[in-house]
Amino acid sequence: MKRRASASAIAMIMLITLTCASISGAPIQKRSVIEAAFIAEPISIESPTGTLHGTLTTPKSRSQMPVVLIIAGSGPTDRDGNSPVFKGPNNSLKLLAEGLAVHGIASLRYDKRGIGETGKAMLLAAEKAKTPLREEDLSFEKYIDDAVGWGKQLRADRRFSSLTILGHSEGSLIGMVAAQRIGANAFVSIAGSGRPIQQIILEQVKSQLTPDLLKTTEEILDQLAAGKTVASVPNELNILFRPSVQPFMISWLRYDPSKEISKVRVPVLIVQGTTDMQVRIADAKRLAEGNPVAQLLLIDGMNHVLKTVPNEQDKQVASYSDPSLPLTPQLVRAISRFINEIRS
Repeated sequence: MKRRASASAIAMIMLITLTCASISGAPIQKRSVIEAAFIAEPISIESPTGTLHGTLTTPKSRSQMPVVLIIAGSGPTDRDGNSPVFKGPNNSLKLLAEGLAVHGIASLRYDKRGIGETGKAMLLAAEKAKTPLREEDLSFEKYIDDAVGWGKQLRADRRFSSLTILGHSEGSLIGMVAAQRIGANAFVSIAGSGRPIQQIILEQVKSQLTPDLLKTTEEILDQLAAGKTVASVPNELNILFRPSVQPFMISWLRYDPSKEISKVRVPVLIVQGTTDMQVRIADAKRLAEGNPVAQLLLIDGMNHVLKTVPNEQDKQVASYSDPSLPLTPQLVRAISRFINEIRS
């Protein structure tokens, strides 16, 4: 019997590839004591297609401080690192921001287009203008432009002494391109792929598709990589290559992470967990090879949502919906040390 891609497998592929409580690094303290160390406030910027919303977290200090722009990963992941795909929140990026604040470092994290408060604002703006939001109008470049816009706003804020761009998962590629355009002081990649998205998609679907469908997938990706849309897509592959998502795929396929990171001329830290079930250690090493002066840090036992979890399927899945599970302590310490060394 021929195999077809299961709904659950495709859902995971989509999460990885497409879009439309102690603190790490700090001693275990009462939550109220930790929260007293920083201020978290809403922040927004205007883009040509609507308002983007985020959270600015700053230590309670009158001195200038470094700031980090945190870019979330793929799929419907919000500013806090959470996704409706899972049963509950994990708060990975929220915990990261708070952990950095405890170490005297400010941060800004935001909801991407179509996600969270930004998604609601853009929907309202579209309804008011009587112009529907269309998936085919989304591009990878717009994600980069949004990150650049946030970075420029932080650059202009005199409270901040330096700007580091930090991208998680898909946000790593967005961040390394944005870092070049903004002229950031440093760049941090966490769980970033070292391969073009074309290779990742093929790897993810290989065991789920029949030989004929796999061959068709390769042909479709080749056409998209050449900048050409595909008129006829088999029903089994429509979720990946529906016509409305093809413009986004074409824009994404233009970028090779290992080539883009070679263009980053500021200090770079590449972080990868050893129990990450979505991104491999080989990806981190490929990124490091692309930028020989980058620092490579492999954190033993850290998974994709930045928590210490063994390489066991049930525990991995549970961690994606467990906000009480703290971040791996080494993560915030290492990032804080890297940023403070750059600043000095």
